[in-house]
Amino acid sequence: MPEPIRLTLNREAGPQRGTHRIYVGMAAGVGKTYRALGGLREHLQNGEDALIGVLETHGRKETQQAAEGLPLFPRRQLQHGTVTLSELDVDGLIQRRPDIVLVDELAHTNAPGSEREKRWQDVEALRDAGIHVLSTMNVQHLESLNDTVARLTGVRVRERVPDHVLHDADEVVLIDLTPEDLRARLRAGKIYSPDKIEQSLGKFFTLSNLTALREIALRHVAQAVEMEVPDGQPAAHEVIVVAIAAQETAARLIRRGGQLAERLHGELHVVTVYTERITQEQSRMLDTCREIAKALGGHFEVLDNTGSIGSAIVTYAKRVHATQIVMGETSRSRWAEFWRGDIIKYVLRETQGVDVQVISRD
Repeated sequence: MPEPIRLTLNREAGPQRGTHRIYVGMAAGVGKTYRALGGLREHLQNGEDALIGVLETHGRKETQQAAEGLPLFPRRQLQHGTVTLSELDVDGLIQRRPDIVLVDELAHTNAPGSEREKRWQDVEALRDAGIHVLSTMNVQHLESLNDTVARLTGVRVRERVPDHVLHDADEVVLIDLTPEDLRARLRAGKIYSPDKIEQSLGKFFTLSNLTALREIALRHVAQAVEMEVPDGQPAAHEVIVVAIAAQETAARLIRRGGQLAERLHGELHVVTVYTERITQEQSRMLDTCREIAKALGGHFEVLDNTGSIGSAIVTYAKRVHATQIVMGETSRSRWAEFWRGDIIKYVLRETQGVDVQVISRD
């Protein structure tokens, strides 16, 4: 297995806040947890108070062997109906106050009844308490990559981590493995049980999927470091406004705008125009859009519909000094466009010095 690529971000953590090192890989089985356990062992050998907070071995012998002899902090037990579930004991660890804790699988969703919904939020709580954290995640769990990964692999990842968690880390360790080597590990039974091997090879672990995921991992982790500039100031002030409607394509538009904002080191604004004719399903859809925008570090706002939709978008874009506007291809019929006007054409006509990107509905 090749040596991991360590990318240390040039930022200074607050004096009381714990640091965060994330081991990132392209897929399950590349060795993220194995490497993280090795890092924890090094801290222990250096005389530091190091503990395993959560470890998910998935029955993998190499991972189990790497964890042998390392101190394991008991998990918190939660009763959910007739089932007892276990989660990271954040309060117990804060009371115990170790120097450093390993928290596996950052994208994990906590059991019902937990104080926080996501494990990455537990990590933030530990860091706020001054505890250093080692964690692991696969690159496809990043919020902004959700649509890209679904398009490339045909798999929609349900558990996601906001991009700011990766960007706020003090160190990112990329665990790289060639697709051929990973498939060989899968065939050898080092990742999944024998009954799942052939199915995995033919679905998620295809050569084309793994090649695409590896490229994404290499590029995206590198971008997290490239974004760091002196004094924390962006190289150029870019403002990206994403205009959405309560439609299924909205989430994809927001993620596309988030990727653009990241590449340009800019601000992300997501807007929708208020309408009285909105169903409960559309309202829930907009709530989801609000959460996605927040996860990508953006601002979400509902605009007053005092005139036309197009004029509301243009007024907002001028107010925030937008440099880019992202819109979706119209779903209106040609008849509706004739009577009510084409929003995209209006925005193009009424803005100067602003790039307008129109994303296909497909």
